[in-house]
Amino acid sequence: MNYQHKELAKGRWKEFSFVEQMAHIGGEVERAMNWRSKNTDYSKRAAERALELIDLTLAELKGFPRLKEIARVRETLVDYFFGSNEYKSTDESWRKYFFCFTYAARKGY
Repeated sequence: MNYQHKELAKGRWKEFSFVEQMAHIGGEVERAMNWRSKNTDYSKRAAERALELIDLTLAELKGFPRLKEIARVRETLVDYFFGSNEYKSTDESWRKYFFCFTYAARKGY
């Protein structure tokens, strides 16, 4: 696979806590939303990077509850950025979802 996050894919991603991983994913989602109205190519690439990070997280998860949640996040992000938005996601709903991870990561949890 051709990763955009080459260093993270080589194993560095495992060094981050789950909260930090989710905060990084949220950062890519935020970039994708911010670029959406300005440059659709940049937005698409940021969304693809978010999905790549989700896939790296899924590959490392052992517990079923987290696995189920992250798989659902992936499904709804694909629907939001590349599908017909059947789940009726909004930029605001994604910001609210990822904010708690970003906050917790900054606090060192």
